[in-house]
Amino acid sequence: MNENWADLSPEEKRARRIEPYLNPTNIKFKSKKAEKRYQERITRIWKAYQCEEPDRVPVSLPHGYFPAYYAGGDLHRVMSDYKALRQAWTKFLHDFKDDMDIVRGPGLVHAGRVMEILDMNLYKWPGHGLDEDAHHYQFVEGEYMKADEYDAFLEDPSDFAMRVMIPRTVGSLKVFETLPSYSSLLVRAHTLAAPFTRPEVQKAYQSLINAGKEMMKWQKEVSRFNREALSEGFPILRGAMATAPFDAIGDSMRGTRGVIMDMFRQPEKLLEAIEMMTAKSIRETIKSVNAGGGVMASFPLHKGDDTFMSDEQFEKFYWPSLKRFADALIKEGIMVSLFAEGRYQRRLEHIHDFPKGWVVWTFDQTNMADAKRIVGKTCCITGNVPASLMCTGTAKEVKEYCRKLIESCAPGGGYILAGGASATETNADNLKAMMEAAQEYGVYI
Repeated sequence: MNENWADLSPEEKRARRIEPYLNPTNIKFKSKKAEKRYQERITRIWKAYQCEEPDRVPVSLPHGYFPAYYAGGDLHRVMSDYKALRQAWTKFLHDFKDDMDIVRGPGLVHAGRVMEILDMNLYKWPGHGLDEDAHHYQFVEGEYMKADEYDAFLEDPSDFAMRVMIPRTVGSLKVFETLPSYSSLLVRAHTLAAPFTRPEVQKAYQSLINAGKEMMKWQKEVSRFNREALSEGFPILRGAMATAPFDAIGDSMRGTRGVIMDMFRQPEKLLEAIEMMTAKSIRETIKSVNAGGGVMASFPLHKGDDTFMSDEQFEKFYWPSLKRFADALIKEGIMVSLFAEGRYQRRLEHIHDFPKGWVVWTFDQTNMADAKRIVGKTCCITGNVPASLMCTGTAKEVKEYCRKLIESCAPGGGYILAGGASATETNADNLKAMMEAAQEYGVYI
């Protein structure tokens, strides 16, 4: 960033972040038509983000892992065959390039070989804990941080991650629990190499090297797809993934049961940990967005929905830290995308207090007319075509549902037609029906 970056307003910072996307100079478009379509799409998307009316409602298809099956493969195959992964998404891109404005690349398809090398305990996936024909991953939740370990975590989170959490969640690195604390090197730097004389430690670090080499192969194919999508006229707004501080603790550290108990048995320790996670996450997310020249940070929200906790608990444990996180990003000119997984009907009155045009809310099972009325005053809203409808309904039914959504949410701008969740087991006709609805009913006069 420039020397005077700190003196700029959030709006000025955002303008500098988005400028290379609005007026790109380094994209090699395949044709003049592709360049024209890029400008149409980026303008349409950006106006929707700013809660303005573009030429028509933008469309983001909820295709999930559908491209893998559309190309004749499956999730199991593309997780280990990265060339097949890229080819499947490229085929989908070419066949559906007139049916979407926002392309979702294969970056959310995990590199299966990497997870196998590391022996990841946090997931099951096709061919590893799940049948090879499974269409999904499965998160393996557990109390990887015990109820009495908050003090150790708060005292030295990096050491806790290295010598407690990683050994419990990554099978190939279990030996890390026997390593000395790296903080001990502050006074005994000459002992740095001592642990590496042990064959089991050498093997553990070799697994990281092997996983890194494998990850490079995956990254190469994903990057190649992204370049192809850009050349075909699809904007790819870079950014970073982030996690709500409560979710960071409740998902992969304490687990659902553990974090619920902590809200009652040791709320002050939980709040202290949330506070620390918030500060660290803000710094790391800003750094990540800046490193990639990005404009947005995206949060999948796992445990904040109506059914997980009461309104009082939401206001105490979940929302304050997430709001502080989002506000800090906005101050740095970074837009925020929040995916409200589950039902946020009771949350709507809590979550709209943002400056206009800075936040995008994706809703899963929330009433969209209410979301438009309450949250849509200041935030772009997107969703909530049901995955069940995309998988089991007809194209006519999908189109009719989208028509009603557009009538409720499009007036005044600030709406993107999208799914409430991914719909891997959908079909081509249903995906195309979404775009048809936007083209017929979503045009602004």
